Amino acid sequence: MNTNELTFLKVIEAGSLKGAAEQLNTDPSSVSRKVAALEQHLGVKLIHRSTIRSQPTETGLIYFQGLKHIAEQQAELENRLRGLQDRPSGTLTIAAPVDFGSQFVMPVLSQMKATYADLNVELLLGSHFEDLTASGIDVAVRVGVLPDSGLICKGLGVAERVLVASPGYLEQIEGVTDPSGLSRCQFIFYSRAQANSQVSIKKGETTTRVKVSGGFTVNSVSAIKALVLAGHGVHLGPRWAFEDALRTGDLVALLPEYQLEGFPIHALYRPGGYVPAKIRCFIDLMSKHCKQAFSAQG
Repeated sequence: MNTNELTFLKVIEAGSLKGAAEQLNTDPSSVSRKVAALEQHLGVKLIHRSTIRSQPTETGLIYFQGLKHIAEQQAELENRLRGLQDRPSGTLTIAAPVDFGSQFVMPVLSQMKATYADLNVELLLGSHFEDLTASGIDVAVRVGVLPDSGLICKGLGVAERVLVASPGYLEQIEGVTDPSGLSRCQFIFYSRAQANSQVSIKKGETTTRVKVSGGFTVNSVSAIKALVLAGHGVHLGPRWAFEDALRTGDLVALLPEYQLEGFPIHALYRPGGYVPAKIRCFIDLMSKHCKQAFSAQG
């Protein structure tokens, strides 16, 4: 990485030409010239300049995230070549769904931060991160069936699913004794895709698919749980989110003698010849954590 690229990284990290100049022990005009030379070389505008702050353009942000990734890979590779221990370092940025991330990903990141002093962690909660490079994400944890992509995919485990409702709601609809009874239920969905799909349920070698309907679609497992507890309907979701309420009897599992297909859990990261230790360590710990947690379900 040349000096112009390193200077550009410093400008974005410092937030201004002046701040970068102070860190590099030079003057702002020298910093500005190097960034301008880089922009001329690339043929694109990288930053919006002002007297107070220097913010990246959309193109500049993409370039910054890419350079930052390269710099971290280079630093870790150099450490390995020097014979240093291959330990996670730098900043590890993870994206994960809100509820799953809070319950399962956060403990793993806490463990890593406590173990590796040179590691910083950032957890982005949500399911709207499509471009890992543009968003500066090292690993995206995803729940459910994945679309095709050019990313490396590692399985972390499979989470059991369950049909849940409150006892009061089941009294209103006079219970559900077989899969056909699900069509009488008001469902609470997590996504439009779930609302437009059928419930597939199996007993022995026989699989039954039931088209269900409902008026609630909420992309938050905790919000869905509150609605189900309040007696607004039935939900097909991850057992881990409802385990406590099932144990106390506040919720009931419908058709427990039937089997439901589980939620696959995956870790996605960018392809490349060298995978940093921080990514390898996270995936290994995450896999162990998921398998331990999901094997204890039921």
